[in-house]
Amino acid sequence: MSKKLIIANWKANPPTLHDALELARNIERAASAHRRVEVIVAPPFPFLAEVASVLKRAKRASQNTFWGDVGPYTGEVSWRQLKSLNVTHVIVGHSERRMLLGETDEMVNKKVQALLEHGLIPILCVGERERSGGEMPEDAAQQLKSALAGVKKVLVKNLIIAYEPVWAISTAPGSSPDTPESVFRAHVYIKKVIAGLFGRPVAERVKIIYGGSVNAHNILSFLIDGHMHGALVGGASLNAEEFAGMIKIASSQSLPLINRSRYRHGCP
Repeated sequence: MSKKLIIANWKANPPTLHDALELARNIERAASAHRRVEVIVAPPFPFLAEVASVLKRAKRASQNTFWGDVGPYTGEVSWRQLKSLNVTHVIVGHSERRMLLGETDEMVNKKVQALLEHGLIPILCVGERERSGGEMPEDAAQQLKSALAGVKKVLVKNLIIAYEPVWAISTAPGSSPDTPESVFRAHVYIKKVIAGLFGRPVAERVKIIYGGSVNAHNILSFLIDGHMHGALVGGASLNAEEFAGMIKIASSQSLPLINRSRYRHGCP
């Protein structure tokens, strides 16, 4: 059975270290109780070291990194510093950073390359700002192609791609989660793009997860009907009871096999 992947992205929450540690301990208990799911926690930088110290079963992630090594980069955090805290995963290219902080495709590409080259796993976020019809727009594919430009083929298998349509993120005005059927089509679309860049065997090994107003009520449909390998959870990960419920749901399900012939023959 393939393990699902459930990632808690706390963003700029909670307000105090005490709250962060309490939340981390509750998530750690849930992760220890349900070992058939891989749980990853991404706290904000000020709490990362302390939270990392209480996580044993759950893995540690950072919400961002700088692509360079240690040096004269005021306000940045190096991949080397993250490794010293036993961080294993790093969120890259989240839509909030792209839109609010001006993070460009070029910057995302540098981060992806640096992380893969130094043994950290990027959680690469891609997704369109709006969708007028049922198809996933080309701009999401362009984000993916730009982020993977120059990446060594042998390293791509270590990548996690988080499909997060911006219009579905809970903080977006009038947001609502995508449908499992649409998410499945996005899964196929992303696999097709990766296959075009690196070949089918590589594409089949890349994990794809969903992010965008995912919670305990809808996560099962995204895992099963959406054929996602897991979920990137924002607001719901701040509720220890709800997030524990999501871990339990994910641990009880085997990973559905996507119909690979669909993206081999150009779907969607």
